[in-house]
This record gives sequence, C-alpha cells and structure tokens, in this order.
Amino acid sequence: MTTTLSRSGHGSQRDASPVTGSPAPTSPTALSPALSIAWRHCRAMLSLGLMLGLVLGSGFAMGQDRSEDTTTIRTTDSLGTSPSPAALPEDTDACQLRATGGLGVVVERADGRLALVDRRAHKVIGRIEGLGDLSHASVKFSSDERYAYVFGRDGGLTKVDLLCARIAARVIQSGNSIGGAISQDGRIVAVANYEPGGVKLFDSDSLTLLAEVPARYPSGGQYNGQHNSVQHNSGHEALSKVVGLVDAPGHRFVYSLWEADEIQILDTTPLASGDAPTVTRFTQIGDRPYDALIDPIGRYYVAGLFGEDHLARLDLWHPERGVEPVLSGYRQGDESLPVYKMPHLEGWTIANDHAWWPAVGRHEVLMASLDDWQLERRIAVHGQPVFVMSRPDQRQLWVNFAYPDNDMVQVLDSESGDVIRSLTPGQAVLHMEFSPRGEEVWISARDSDQVVVYDTATFELLATLDIASPSGIFFTDRAHRIGL
Repeated sequence: MTTTLSRSGHGSQRDASPVTGSPAPTSPTALSPALSIAWRHCRAMLSLGLMLGLVLGSGFAMGQDRSEDTTTIRTTDSLGTSPSPAALPEDTDACQLRATGGLGVVVERADGRLALVDRRAHKVIGRIEGLGDLSHASVKFSSDERYAYVFGRDGGLTKVDLLCARIAARVIQSGNSIGGAISQDGRIVAVANYEPGGVKLFDSDSLTLLAEVPARYPSGGQYNGQHNSVQHNSGHEALSKVVGLVDAPGHRFVYSLWEADEIQILDTTPLASGDAPTVTRFTQIGDRPYDALIDPIGRYYVAGLFGEDHLARLDLWHPERGVEPVLSGYRQGDESLPVYKMPHLEGWTIANDHAWWPAVGRHEVLMASLDDWQLERRIAVHGQPVFVMSRPDQRQLWVNFAYPDNDMVQVLDSESGDVIRSLTPGQAVLHMEFSPRGEEVWISARDSDQVVVYDTATFELLATLDIASPSGIFFTDRAHRIGL
C-alpha cells in the first residue's frame, strides 16, 4: 500500500540566471614587443587570479559549501520549536587545508565528543566537543567528505566540519533517536526516532526540517501464539520505534517498525518538485523487526525478527513481489542460551557469494549461499559474535564478540571458513573499520582507552592511539557506499 504524506509550508525555487562576461580584451599583436610581453604577463596573472577565485568560491577546503537549489519546507519540529542550527564563526583560522579522503572520526562515547583522526598518519589531529549522548552514536558523511553527521541517542543531530574541527550546526530533533542515513544525492539527512516514533528529513546543508513521517500503527494488538504475528483490532493508533534505517538507490530510505511488524519505503523524490514524500508499506512481515541491513548494491533489504526463526527480505528491484521469509530455522537452539547482546544487522556481511552473520546467543558465525539464501554452515568461534565484517576484497572476515569474551578478535578465511588468526587488541572491543582498500583495520578497545591498527596481511600491530572510551570508528570513504 502506498501512502502520500502531507507536509506543511510552501517551497520556493530560486531563479538561475545565466552568467554573462565582459568582452575579451583587444589582442596585443599590434603592440610593440615590450608591451606585448607585458600584456602576456598581465594575462597570466589575471588567469591565475580567476582560477583561485573559482576554487575558493566553490567552497574547496577553506570556504563554505554552496547552497543547492532545493525546495525548502519551513516547519516546526515535534518539540514545538523551530530548528536553529548553530552558525559557523566568521574566522576560518582553525580550518586546515588537507585531503578529506584520509580523515575519519572515533566516537569517545563517555565524553560526548569525536576524535578526528588522520587515517594515513595514524594519529589524532583534533577533537570536537559538545555532541551530547553518544552511547549509541552513528556517523554519516556528506558526499564531498567535508562534513560528518552525528546521530546521538538524546535525539541530537549534529553537523561537524571536519576541516575546521568544529560543530557547523546542531538540532535536538527528538527525545530518543537510533541512527540515520543520507540520500543518494546527498541533499537529505534522514533520522530514525524511537521517541516519538517516526522518521524526520532534514536539509543536509542547513539542517532545516523538510518533512516528518510519523510511524503510526493500530495499537492494542495481542500476539498470536501460533505464528507470533500481531492482531491489531482496537481502533486506536500509536507510534512505533523506527529501526534499521538505510539509504537506497532512487533517493529512497528503507526502515522497519518494531511494534508494527512493518517495513516501509520512503521515497523523497517528490520533495524536489515541492510535493510531499510518499511511503509504501509492507505489513505483517514478522514479529518485531529489531534491525536490518541492505546489501552492497542496494537491492536486498533484510530485517531481523526478534520473535521469529527466519528473516524478512524485500527485493527493492521488485518491491511488487512483497516481503518473503528467508533462512528459516537459522536460530535453532537459541532459546537455550543466554543472549548477552543482540548483534546488529549491520554486522552482517557479503563475501565470496555468501552471507555471513552472527548467530544470536551462540558461539557461531553462520554462512548461507546467496543463490538460495539457505544456511550452509555453522562455524565455531571464540564467543557470541557481534560484528562479522568483510575486508573490502572479501578475502577475510573479522569477528568481534560480546561480553565476557570481548577482549578478542578472530579472522576467518572466506574460502575455507576456517579461523586463521586470533588477536587480543584490548579490553571491550566494540567496533572495527577497514581502510578503503583493506590493507589496515582499526579496532576500538573501550575499556583500554585505545584504538589499535593492524596490517590485515601480516597481522602486525602498526599503531596504538590513546582515545578515551572509544566505540564507533568511521572513515570518510563511507560517503560513497550504499547503506553506510
């Protein structure tokens, strides 16, 4: 079913006027040799000045980003106040001319700040304070890699300037949020909210609220013990928590509703012409979707189901086919084991024509063929896996674990499925991040207050960075990958 959303305010398009230039100077060919030489020097200096003006005017490195011609919807958020992004200070002395492709951030969760890192130099080059509750923070990047968007658990959405190492804009947009994504064209930031439940869309330049999409569902339902689906018959509506929000091709966002047992596709293309975004709903997908992932090419959206023994898969190339169950029986035996931490579906990976993911509550990594999405193998590992991450060339899989076995990382070979190396990076390993081509991996050890860097070919320890209570590690190359 497709629902068209209403939106408040009226948009306006700025006129784009052609740029006209002055007539070209008269040719100096008729002048004396001395004047001719002087003219050529002047013309060279003029060309250089024009080139520098174009570069600086385009916002490269030191300047501001140019505003895009977009429709802006003026509205107020659910807290009853208009978003008022913080303005950048006038001076730019703190900004550095550097390549953004070598940058990244590490979340210092206990202190509500980011450590800005130079990936190539293996060092911390700055810190950004005042980011609120980062206990479950995630980070996305603008398409030019200059800005990081930080999604805090306190509902804060913060735009961070990586070149100036400071906050560019910040809004408190909800009471409790769980993550976000950026549209394919980089113009829209979407935030998934627990409280109030729904998705909010913001202009990526100004953080102006563009649209709000409440996650409404019929409330008062009871779980049916036979198949764990919810029967809603009260006639009342409530707002569901939104989980598993990802970006998808076609300027779309896909997400799941925890209480409503739904997957929704949010199409933002109508915003460009001044219309409201549309939502396509897929109902009764299974009991309590708790997280989701999208595959690297943006075709399959797969939601984990807390109360089911299978997963829910939506083919975004053919959404008319609906949601289908896959990997039936993959959680066999889970109920007899204590679950210390539910693995994130972002911890799944695709490598060597197989899907690899953590077994819930078990000391196993599961492997399934992408041909038929059937479970092929259970691989014994050190503890309960949290993240199973593929090196960019898909040759290796790196696995970290939940408490009490979270001082170790294991490496699997993607051909044999065997564990080929066990490493001890520190206490409470929370996250791993590969360099864009996979020659290095950075690993955060929260209770050791450090991030360690390994060579993925030799497993040599390359560097140790002192970072307080590190959790998520995010490099700017994520800006160019679907779902990250």
